[in-house]
Amino acid sequence: MNAMGTILSVARKELLDLFRDRRTVLLGLLMGPILLPALILGMGGMMEKRMRTQLESTLELPVVGADHAPNLVNHLRSRNIEILPAPQDAEAVIRDQEHDVVLVIDASYPEAWRAGRNARVELVHDSSRSDSSIPVSRVRAAIEEYAGTVGVLRLMTRGISPVATAPVTAANRDVATPEAKRGMMLAFLPYLLILSAFLGGAYLVIDVTAGERERQSLEPLLATPAPRSAIMSGKIVAACAFGMLSLLLILLAFKLSFMFAPGPLAQVDVSWPVMAQLLLVLLVMVLIGTTLLTLIAASVKSVKEAQSYMSVLMLLPIIPTLILLINPVKEEPWQFAVPFLAQNQMIMALVRSDAISAQQWAIYLGAGLGLALLLWLAAGRLYHREKLAISA
Repeated sequence: MNAMGTILSVARKELLDLFRDRRTVLLGLLMGPILLPALILGMGGMMEKRMRTQLESTLELPVVGADHAPNLVNHLRSRNIEILPAPQDAEAVIRDQEHDVVLVIDASYPEAWRAGRNARVELVHDSSRSDSSIPVSRVRAAIEEYAGTVGVLRLMTRGISPVATAPVTAANRDVATPEAKRGMMLAFLPYLLILSAFLGGAYLVIDVTAGERERQSLEPLLATPAPRSAIMSGKIVAACAFGMLSLLLILLAFKLSFMFAPGPLAQVDVSWPVMAQLLLVLLVMVLIGTTLLTLIAASVKSVKEAQSYMSVLMLLPIIPTLILLINPVKEEPWQFAVPFLAQNQMIMALVRSDAISAQQWAIYLGAGLGLALLLWLAAGRLYHREKLAISA
């Protein structure tokens, strides 16, 4: 039997053995496709509900010193803001999360107002609480609107054109596409997809090497005339096939999730060309993950020892996400050659509907497939060790 025949025979044998364990197969194939839609739809629904509630509902605003600025208070009421009595301790109600923001009107406000000077008000809030950002923005916008209107009226009563106070106006031209803005809300997505691809065939990889070694069924297989590299390759092909099947189901779930997602998430491009490019991006990750796990499984003595590496491997895909979150960097060609960072950049580019150049594809595929080949060769060297067939 030639090497290719050996590879296909071993792969077929491992897949048949795996699919006999229906519970494991169902967990491996369906866990991701079930959890991913639940996560996307759940987070999308909660995000939309929170924003709609905070933007459109009546905002309850405790005001300290409301009698100092009755006109300002009336203006706030006209902006769907309900004025509540002053709390005894403004900072305490914010720390206890009873309210998101408290308006404090200084006692010097009436005198400064009558003198035409700058009148002071203070917004008490906790910027570390993300759910307070929308209420604070609503109150701040209402106050700035009131201040702008009063300022214009004061200038006009003095015979001064309001334009004279603004010799330069800075306008904004946001070139971000709607797709790019929606991509900002999906910073978590690359980690989920990369992790699913990286560890999609983990169970099978560990079982067909470390597991068979522990069960003493690897030695008879290695004792056959078939080349050990072909036997190892067959096991890798089986693990890649299972990982790709799991990945296909996850991407289908990903497509359906965004088709039925609420709000802006429903407009994410999940067309078949984008799905095909995502599959190609993640295929590289499947190969790297499978060959790396084969290398680990061939170097340990038991399944338990091999599984101890899983906690470390699960952290690897999130490192680029954290680095880019803390220290965003300009996109450079070398980034498409760095494992995990390259996948992160490629996935975010597809989600944002950004064009990926031929050079970037070449760097990504060349570096990714090259790394997978190096890991395959390293695992092959371990498979040729005589003590691999000896159980722990």
